[in-house]
This record gives sequence, structure tokens and C-alpha cells, in this order.
Amino acid sequence: MSAYAGSVTLASHFTYFVTVFLMVAGLFIVIARSNLIKKLVGLGIFQTSVYLLYIAPGKLVGGTAPILSDAFTVYSNPLPHVLILTAIVVGVATLALGLALVVRIREAYDSIEEDEILEIDAGVGPETHAP
Repeated sequence: MSAYAGSVTLASHFTYFVTVFLMVAGLFIVIARSNLIKKLVGLGIFQTSVYLLYIAPGKLVGGTAPILSDAFTVYSNPLPHVLILTAIVVGVATLALGLALVVRIREAYDSIEEDEILEIDAGVGPETHAP
């Protein structure tokens, strides 16, 4: 049995509770809101929770960079940090594309509310966009 086996407490899983909370909050925002900007904010919150999910187990308390030395015995894994750095770059590019699409939708429909856009497309609401 290792020395760390008895030290697992509720507080040691704090990052996982935060991750689940952020996932649920982000998903709720995407589902419950009809404003397209708010949906993009919800997606950003959801992405952040995924970043936290990958980084949390990558850092060990007392661990150092994986440079071999006789002075250190516990090393942290750098791979999750590198993967998340790439994911952040992709996430920023995706957010920029989403915002550009919202701008084009706003120009075409004069609204960024999903309900109003669907009404205009269905022909139910007042015809407010020009061809």
C-alpha cells in the first residue's frame, strides 16, 4: 500500500467538482439561451472545463519537470499541458469563426436571437431582412 492511499479525501477531488460544475453550467447556457453570443460564451465555459479535466491529473503535488536527476523522484507529466495549449489555440480560432458567423447572421436577419431567426426563416414573423 502506498503512502498516498490514505490521503484521498473529498478536498483532493476539488478540481473534478469544479470541472463538472463548469461542464453543466456551459451545457445549460448553450441549451437554455436563445442569444447566439450567449451560446458562444456557454461553449467557451464548456471548453474551459475540458481543459481543466485534462490538466488536473497532469500536475502532481511535489512533482517536478521530467528532467532526470538524483534529487527528484516524483515527476509531473508535461503531455496534458502541451495538448491543452494546442486545444486553446483551436478554441480561440473556433470562437473567432463563431463570432464572425454571428456578425453575418446579424447583418442578414437584423437579430441574434435564435427564436426570431427561426420565425423569419419559417415566414411566421414579420419580414425584417432584405434579400
